Amino acid sequence: MTGSEKADDATDEVAGAEGPDLIVAYLEMLAAERGAAANTLAAYRRDLDHYLAALAASGRDPLDTDAGEVRAYLADLETQGLKAASAARRLSCLRGFHKFLYAEGLAETDPSAPVGGPRRGRTLPKVLSVAEVDDLLRTARERAVAPQAENATGGERRRAVRMLCLLETLYATGLRVSELVALPRSAATTKQRYLVVKGKGGRERLVPLTDLARAAMREHLTHLTGDGPFLFPSDSESGHLTRQAFARDLKIAAAAAGIREDRVSPHVLRHAFASHLLQNGADLRIVQELLGHADISTTQIYTHVLDERLKSMVRDLHPLMDDPAESGTAPV
Repeated sequence: MTGSEKADDATDEVAGAEGPDLIVAYLEMLAAERGAAANTLAAYRRDLDHYLAALAASGRDPLDTDAGEVRAYLADLETQGLKAASAARRLSCLRGFHKFLYAEGLAETDPSAPVGGPRRGRTLPKVLSVAEVDDLLRTARERAVAPQAENATGGERRRAVRMLCLLETLYATGLRVSELVALPRSAATTKQRYLVVKGKGGRERLVPLTDLARAAMREHLTHLTGDGPFLFPSDSESGHLTRQAFARDLKIAAAAAGIREDRVSPHVLRHAFASHLLQNGADLRIVQELLGHADISTTQIYTHVLDERLKSMVRDLHPLMDDPAESGTAPV
């Protein structure tokens, strides 16, 4: 059988597939052609399972539905209290799915194309101040040393050293939490002052390492046993520290630093990394590269932190902002 015949057979197989099989075909395409991460694929599967169940309840086939049905589904989500940002993400998933079905010749039209997205207000990210991050890091350093007391266990010492390493590395690099917890053990022994990180879609980028982060990594490495592949090993299914476990321990560290637990998460520290760079004059394009954003529009949410700096720059540098009394000139 030729390659062309195999491809035709594969297309015929998908064409005769039920709803769940269509989802599998779509997710396989995302993984193979776009390098979608496992978390992304799992989220898309949940969204599409929910969507196809709604279509089935209405007696509609995903290969033969219309824009009105898609709009009705989104409207029903709104009545269920789904936030605009979540509804927009759900619509993006549906559009990709229907576009795939249309491109493969499985459906005659793309019913999601004429459907407009929900109105989304501009949500500013939670950000800790520089002073608050300093407090968090200082407390983590103190806790990494304090467990040497006689009543402390070796496990407490190791967890404190690990938390300091996580915090120093996250604030130094702005990594996504999924990238951070899955760092290889070799990251702690590199002689380079940067890490090569593979982010969403398999895109690689360079992120800098501060001396404090490198020192924290080396100290953490001395407390590891075995020779596993991860810098933050765990008994979890993945073999490394989970995002949920880090988020839980981070809230404990925040409370110890006198910061409300609801104001702190791994993603908030990523926001702090970006916002503090911009406050100190970093170029938005550079921050985009460091964060691993494919589109600069994603990074532009951080521009709210530039408002005060821009006002100060105009006030200090614009020639017409001088005080007439001080400059010796009078208004005309």
